[in-house]
Amino acid sequence: MRQLKNYILLLAFWAMFQNARAQQTVQFSQYMFNGLVVNPAYAGYKEDWTLNLASRLQWAGIDGAPRTHTVSIDGVLDPDKKNAAIGFLATNDRLGPENNLAFYGNYAYRLRLDDEDTKRLSLGFGAGLVQYRLDASAFNPNDPTDGTIAGNENMLRSDFRVGVYYTTPSFYAGGSVLNLFSEVLSGSNTLAINPVPHMYLTTGAVIPLSNDIDIKPSMMLKTDLKSPAGLDLTAYLLFAKKLWLGASYNTGVNLRRSDQYKGLDKSNTVTGMAQFNISPYMRFGYSYDFSTSALATYQSGTHEVSLSLSFRRKQPRVISPRFF
Repeated sequence: MRQLKNYILLLAFWAMFQNARAQQTVQFSQYMFNGLVVNPAYAGYKEDWTLNLASRLQWAGIDGAPRTHTVSIDGVLDPDKKNAAIGFLATNDRLGPENNLAFYGNYAYRLRLDDEDTKRLSLGFGAGLVQYRLDASAFNPNDPTDGTIAGNENMLRSDFRVGVYYTTPSFYAGGSVLNLFSEVLSGSNTLAINPVPHMYLTTGAVIPLSNDIDIKPSMMLKTDLKSPAGLDLTAYLLFAKKLWLGASYNTGVNLRRSDQYKGLDKSNTVTGMAQFNISPYMRFGYSYDFSTSALATYQSGTHEVSLSLSFRRKQPRVISPRFF
């Protein structure tokens, strides 16, 4: 079946791409505007209840290319003490006929570190369910003698994640482990990639350049401690606290002294990004990824859009700006 062969080829390339980048979890270029995707301790950072939506079309122009969608909401439970926060995250990851759907509940306890409440250390935990599904109806034999896949393949897994997140008005640093424990609860899907623990280290800052211009550098290192790590280096310019314009460079880094991955295509990407604060409680973003790998000649880039909405509490509060 040609469609099955094409899917297996795409899945194999996806697996190699993921291994080369140490990236098996969902991927977003604009992760720094919704840290809950990579760290459960991010829950409640903006304090007001905040809804985040994001959609990513990777490798546009390739049939069956990855499509990822996510929606999350988080906020503090007590608006006065602001110590406890919860967040809910749902993701949908599609690759050809394969569809992965995940739901997570996250809890964070936020420690107040100074009297002015400008520094917080948050400890977070997340638990979720991930459903892997392979749609058999997407395969149609071109040759009558070819067989067909009978029935859909399904698998349900549990998944857990932990994290820590430190913030000030102008700086943040975090660490998390996703896919900490994963266990098959039901079903079987032989084409699903077995999840392995992934570690994320993130940091960033906002530095004033003038009264109207700030610069925001950030970094994310993601690794499974076995294959080469993925390194994201990003810099934004913020104009009049309204418009963000930035760029990101993503590459692979071999943290282990081994020749195993010597000469492996690092699948480097360069990303252009723009964010606009429509109001203090609404943000819209767009990014476009340019791949420098051999795949660049077969696709027309990666598009990603995001939207953030914060719901203002009835009692106005004076809080420091939330740049992250």
